[in-house]
Amino acid sequence: MTERSIMVSMQHVHKRFGPKHVLFDVNLRFERGGFVSLVGPSGCGKSTLLYMILGTLKPTAGVVLVGGALVQGLSRNRGIVYQHYSLFPHLTVLENVAFGRMLDATSIPFRVLRPFAWRALRKRHLDEARDLLTHVGLGDPQTLQCYPHQLSGGMRQRVAIAQAMIMKPSVLLLDEPFGALDQATRESLQRMILQLHADNERARAEGRQDDIVTVVLVTHEIDEAILLADKVVGVSQYWNWREQGYDRCPGATVVYSKPAPIFKPDHEAQHSAFVEQRQEIIRAAMDETVLQPPEMYRTFWKGDAPTARGAA
Repeated sequence: MTERSIMVSMQHVHKRFGPKHVLFDVNLRFERGGFVSLVGPSGCGKSTLLYMILGTLKPTAGVVLVGGALVQGLSRNRGIVYQHYSLFPHLTVLENVAFGRMLDATSIPFRVLRPFAWRALRKRHLDEARDLLTHVGLGDPQTLQCYPHQLSGGMRQRVAIAQAMIMKPSVLLLDEPFGALDQATRESLQRMILQLHADNERARAEGRQDDIVTVVLVTHEIDEAILLADKVVGVSQYWNWREQGYDRCPGATVVYSKPAPIFKPDHEAQHSAFVEQRQEIIRAAMDETVLQPPEMYRTFWKGDAPTARGAA
């Protein structure tokens, strides 16, 4: 990595909630346009890491940078999709997706005092939303006029992804977005997410740097993490902290960081191909009986490695 290619950087990040130590000395760099999966045991702080990138949580110590700038709160260049759909029940599918653009581009005085300009701008926002919904497989005119309660779970999640993507974020955060879906719907949405790899490559080839999206996925499904990502990061409280001189676990840290194979959207991935990496991740991050040095399964890309160990 070069400094210009880094989109997300976490430097000696610690997080405590009161007396509880959640994260300890997390050092990570995510490349622009990369797709990173975060895996680990329940309660290890995966979502906490995600929310620090989003800007809704602050680290107790250390810094989080996005695009080279310190994260100090929410920003339109970071979007998030949750497991439970954050859709407005009183808006149609089309209106739900266009709503963020409306809030970003207009104000109440503008909409009241300049109705003709507002009408033209609203049409443009709705056209953008329609194009994006078509891209995620929801372009049917009848579907566009449905309300969230009239949709299946998979369709609602597609709307939520389009809702985040219309803001053209530099970083798209996915917090277990497929956890509540059945297997068939989950696999359909996984193929849609894999399309982002292809979209990034096309944008890069055409010089459209602003259209390149960095994706960070939190998931508890290891096969899903390997399938969707080009890099898998394991975070865990199961590491040999006693050998580091601590009398109790100072928090979860990065215990696994390795590349993963990149699959195309139309590729039928054989999960048997994941066996070796899956077992390695389980041993490094999931097995509480195996406490190893946290660096054992970390293959840092150039510039990833921490220069010094911090202290909370």
